[in-house]
Amino acid sequence: MSKKLSPLSQGFSPFRDFIGLKFLKVENGCSECEIEFNKDLANPYGTMHGGVIFAMADSGMGTALYSSLVEDEMCSTIETKIVFFKAVKSGTVTCTSKVIHRSRRIAVLESELKQGSRAVAKAIATWSVFKLGRE
Repeated sequence: MSKKLSPLSQGFSPFRDFIGLKFLKVENGCSECEIEFNKDLANPYGTMHGGVIFAMADSGMGTALYSSLVEDEMCSTIETKIVFFKAVKSGTVTCTSKVIHRSRRIAVLESELKQGSRAVAKAIATWSVFKLGRE
């Protein structure tokens, strides 16, 4: 993957743009992003869909890991565990993600999702790191 396009820029990830996910910081195996609640992101109960929160954690971790990749490396989620603590009915959710372990082929990352000082969810995931063209 060419690293010419910044993960902070519009167009880096069409899905992130679609759900309104905005990155505030990406550096040294860490990222911070946020999303503003709106009715298009709600489940039938009027709270933010768990899939949106999961996508936010996954995108945060992928972007944090991306910041540590070299030019010919790519990454992909292997597995993720997420625990939800609080329903989101309005406002902004912030996700802070970081690489907590990295070897040549595997990385482990975590994301903390908050609304203000209150925990919304926490995720931990294992990622594959591989060379471009060899999956």
